[in-house]
Amino acid sequence: MSGLTYATTMAPTRAAPITAWRLVLAGAGVFLLLVYSQAWVFPLMGEQADTSQSGLIRALYLPAYAAGFLLLAVAPGAAFLAVLRQPFLIVLLLLVAASYFWSIAPDQTVRRVFAAYCSALGGVVLASRLKWSELAELAACAMAILAVIALLTALLLPSVGIMQSIFPGAWRGVWSEKNALGGNMALAFAIFGAAAMLNPRRALLWWGFAAIALLLTLMSTSKTSLVALVLGLGTLIFVAILRRGPVTRVVMVWLAIVAAGLGLGVALFAADAVFDLLGKDATLTGRTKIWAAAMIQIEAQPWTGYGYGVVWDDLGPWAPLAAMVRDAGFTPQHAHNSWIEQWLGMGILGLAAFALLYAQTAILTVVSLFRDSGAYLAAPFLIVYSLMTITESIAMTYNEFRWVLFVAIAVKLVWPDHEVEARRI
Repeated sequence: MSGLTYATTMAPTRAAPITAWRLVLAGAGVFLLLVYSQAWVFPLMGEQADTSQSGLIRALYLPAYAAGFLLLAVAPGAAFLAVLRQPFLIVLLLLVAASYFWSIAPDQTVRRVFAAYCSALGGVVLASRLKWSELAELAACAMAILAVIALLTALLLPSVGIMQSIFPGAWRGVWSEKNALGGNMALAFAIFGAAAMLNPRRALLWWGFAAIALLLTLMSTSKTSLVALVLGLGTLIFVAILRRGPVTRVVMVWLAIVAAGLGLGVALFAADAVFDLLGKDATLTGRTKIWAAAMIQIEAQPWTGYGYGVVWDDLGPWAPLAAMVRDAGFTPQHAHNSWIEQWLGMGILGLAAFALLYAQTAILTVVSLFRDSGAYLAAPFLIVYSLMTITESIAMTYNEFRWVLFVAIAVKLVWPDHEVEARRI
């Protein structure tokens, strides 16, 4: 990389001609992400929507599944070869299906296994047919649509787009609460920044949308989301400086090590000060109570868990959820932690499979910092996503666009651009 200019580094190896068919496929990819964003659920069903039980909501995900199968049909061989390079994802998906045999509600597990497979398929097909620059722009297009709709909803329909009772005045856009808007826009900021860096001819456009994402994050009043956005921006800057040459590379690596050490020290010895700064209590708005209650249930069945995607819907008096409600003092909708969620649903085996997939993705992201311009998307996304996994259940889930994007990036890290170019249709 030494001696290469920014423009040379970012220049695409070969521009694919724009045809009507390519536009259709790109539209299918954007549509897939829009549906999985769940931005339509709150406007359609209201605040009390139960996404797991509503037959209408389940049916409205079917077009996204169809879009995934359409993209698969275009180049099935590329998708198959790409996913073969991600064995931990395959193991995780197999464990999801295997959990049927120990599930406390096997009929529901079967239905959700299908949804989980279709969701993962969406990420695989996007990674297998798109270069890094194209993947970043496709995701940015979807996020731009969501950002504009959220902004217009808050401005033109404040009774919908702005919270009125709980956290009055906080913007929520087209999601049910402010943290959803803030978290999604923090992720959008990282994606817009990556699209700008990987496609310099349209950099001004994507930085403009990044400014909108920043505005929406601020208006959501979600301090955790703002921290995630700042970390994503810092990672983008870090990648840009790192790729300038060997000298800056050494300096930035050492700075990153020092910063990581300082961050760990603060987390271990000054956590209370961080909570005070963020305006949070030490229970993370009751999340630690959920974690403690979930761990009690995990201890009763640590190796297998209770089955994929069913713990939070079994309302029986002796079900794990009933015990967690008694222990936590309220009814949670999920574990509010991706790692505990895996353990609760699929036991130690499922947790280990996800941990290995995450570790491989993290290691390959670090490698990409020195070898691949895809680091502009992979690194900030992984930073923001990792922060979200601590307080949200967004890993190995179904009908969830953040998991779809994680799968896409995990597969893309093992399926480089030259493989995509070789199989262009």
